Amino acid sequence: MPMSQEVFGQFRRKRLLIAAVVAALVLILTLSFRYMEEKGRIEQQSRLFADKAIQRFDRLFSPLDVAANNTLGLVGLACDQVRSPLIEKLAALQTVRAIVLVENDNMYCSSIFGTTGLRFSQTYPELAVNNQRMLLTTDDQLLKGSPVLLLWTAHDTDNRSGILQVINIEMMSNYLLEPTLPWVERAIFNVGGKSLEYGNPLIEPAFPSGSEVAYQDVSLRYPFSVTLFGPAPGRLALMTVPSQLPLALLLSLLMGYIVWLATANRMSLSWQISYGITTREFLVYCQPLINARTGECDGIELLLRWHNARQGWIPPDVFIPLAERQNLIAPLTRFVLNEVVRYLPELPCSPTFHIAINVAASHFHNREIIDDLQRIWWPANPVPPLIVELTERDALPAVDQRVVLQLHKIGVKLAIDDFGTGHSSLSYLKTLSPDVLKIDKVFTAAIGTDAINATVTDMVISLAQRLNISLVAEGVETEEQAEYLRGKGVDVLQGYFYARPMPLSEFQQWLTDHRNLPSVSQPVADDASAGTLPLRS
Repeated sequence: MPMSQEVFGQFRRKRLLIAAVVAALVLILTLSFRYMEEKGRIEQQSRLFADKAIQRFDRLFSPLDVAANNTLGLVGLACDQVRSPLIEKLAALQTVRAIVLVENDNMYCSSIFGTTGLRFSQTYPELAVNNQRMLLTTDDQLLKGSPVLLLWTAHDTDNRSGILQVINIEMMSNYLLEPTLPWVERAIFNVGGKSLEYGNPLIEPAFPSGSEVAYQDVSLRYPFSVTLFGPAPGRLALMTVPSQLPLALLLSLLMGYIVWLATANRMSLSWQISYGITTREFLVYCQPLINARTGECDGIELLLRWHNARQGWIPPDVFIPLAERQNLIAPLTRFVLNEVVRYLPELPCSPTFHIAINVAASHFHNREIIDDLQRIWWPANPVPPLIVELTERDALPAVDQRVVLQLHKIGVKLAIDDFGTGHSSLSYLKTLSPDVLKIDKVFTAAIGTDAINATVTDMVISLAQRLNISLVAEGVETEEQAEYLRGKGVDVLQGYFYARPMPLSEFQQWLTDHRNLPSVSQPVADDASAGTLPLRS
């Protein structure tokens, strides 16, 4: 797989990963939100059920309270005198089973049985001694064993005289405590530690089962409470999650798609290039140009390297073509110019030392390259001459070819980069009048191994020599290649055999070390050309 496709594949995989993560998070958050919302709704339903039950009981007890207060005036009167009024009140209060008058701890008159002689404190010590207003107990006189609620209204502070109402609590609880499934399975009426459960005629303690949870609400007006038993709200809410899954899944896919579209720009390599220029992720390297006859370094070619904070080192053959397609190659070229101007004091200050820079064909449009040189390069008063290397990935329109003539006039030399492999044709040699042809490393690598490409290399060399154009061979990696090219009369050699690309800041030290090495080149053929890039005139 080509390197560019591999890098683009990495960007696509990262975009897909981000979109998938966002979609998964949206799915989880949506389901979690719906779960918490449903759980809260179930808890609210339980509280609402208990609140309404309390309110209903309060509304039923309130008229009983009023009736008892209105009946307190009968306490102390003879039972024969008050029994008829008691029966009338009993008929009006449908939930009351009996009314009993108590005077001086003597339960002396019952609406049902007439005159009685039971002691109040002995029969119901909870009410007489413990000052309770309500007592949940069983009827042992009329409907024996049935649950009843005693409502006590005292006549004096001694709590020995007053009105005792026997309430049919079973009927009331069956009416007011009917559970609402699924969040309420059991409802219990509590008074003084005793409980009456809906549907259960026995007064006995009520406990939740292992899977049930309890919720209790207390009346603020009367001494009773309501307890609810039912499934845990979380368990009920969890049961609703599958029904929420289609909508949550649709929402998560939509958000994932939106993120995929939103990251198309930010996660694209073109956006990364723009961002890299701003944050100075790009570095300017240089590779020495070696005089084939003297072995001296006659110049450098400026190369751009990119260390992305997220992707690491990205090869030039990946980002350079993309930068050209996205119209970002000109900003990159300006960046290189600014950097080399910044390092000019550290480079040899000699007119025989050349600095070569790659420029795309698109940078020639509307004299853009000339404007940039006049704005960046010439104000620095450079001594080393500049060589503009025209890359062959795009054709140079005729209107931009005239810009090349203007470059010649202002002293900038032109080199055709990667000659024979790109878009240029032999007509470029006539219309552009290049000063240098650069033999692509593909042909250099073919020396001694590929007869066909080696033949093409010889033809390019012969053509350049006939046209009096200087030659630079790229990609020299072995002594055999260097000797062959030197023997063919190639002027300048460039490649790993001499030096790998290095940061501009390291070039001065390399040049010092190189000058101290014993020469491995051929003897100087022409003293007049020693120490200069042999550009033919």
